[in-house]
Amino acid sequence: MKRFALVGAAGFIAPRHLKAIKETGNQLVTAFDKFDSVGVMDSYFPEADFFTEFERFDRQVDKLRRKGNPIDYVSICSPNYLHDAHIRFGLRNGADVICEKPLVLNPWNIDALAEMEKETGKRVNNILQLRLHPSIVALKKRIAEGPTNKIYDLDLAYITSRGKWYNISWKGDASKSGGIATNIGVHFFDMLSWIFGKVKLNQVHIHEENNAAGYLELENARVRWFLSTDYTALPEAVQLAGKRTYRSLQIEGEEIEFSDGFTDLHTHSYEHILSGEGFGLLEACPSIEIVHHIRNASLTPLNGDYHPMANSRQRTVVSQ
Repeated sequence: MKRFALVGAAGFIAPRHLKAIKETGNQLVTAFDKFDSVGVMDSYFPEADFFTEFERFDRQVDKLRRKGNPIDYVSICSPNYLHDAHIRFGLRNGADVICEKPLVLNPWNIDALAEMEKETGKRVNNILQLRLHPSIVALKKRIAEGPTNKIYDLDLAYITSRGKWYNISWKGDASKSGGIATNIGVHFFDMLSWIFGKVKLNQVHIHEENNAAGYLELENARVRWFLSTDYTALPEAVQLAGKRTYRSLQIEGEEIEFSDGFTDLHTHSYEHILSGEGFGLLEACPSIEIVHHIRNASLTPLNGDYHPMANSRQRTVVSQ
């Protein structure tokens, strides 16, 4: 049984980590969040210590280490811009780390963390759950077994509508979240580069508070992509069905269905990590480089290859 500490216990994604720790037969010893709405812990680890001040949490983890009961893993579900600091906290305290996506906001942060891994002998693991999704695993196998020189044409769209709170929270602050492409898109870009290879061209057509679109050329794919948190960007049929999320991946016009099967992916991720098969710093690099470029790139006009939703979204914005 491994001993865990959790940073960001009040966050949206924290229950999936609590569930994963529980279902893999391990123990949450202590947790931290500056917000105290963490009643969900009662369903998993009611005996775990909880702190709303990081200094007291830090002291507790250090005290446990000095008493011979160290934390084995620090799981991080905090806001994106704090991931780097909280990963360092875990490594300094002699623990391996499990961190939500995006691992960090900037590529050079990964280089510094690699130095800390060498110094501490501990490992940083990133949650890249799409790599474990059965449909995505099958797609990777299919592409690997296909023609070596084939360039595939892909359309990716992901719309996960959010209320007005989203832009008021840290997620709406690009300096803290990295912007929409980083916050909701990084695991898709990881999946694409994992399957189709290195980036050759990265163009950005739209990069706004709630919408982003662009074009990626990878070694074996041309990808038109569109991301949004705006409810009005949803296709009419999806709105009429009363849904608030739309996810589509088309390859050569064929829809790859991967809308279901997300429920247990965090538990599967923990199983892989605990067996020594987690995704480390090197695996996180390509997607972090992609979203960093998107965040800082000049916009390219809508001509040539672009996602159809980007065109309709631009018309909507202009008309407003």
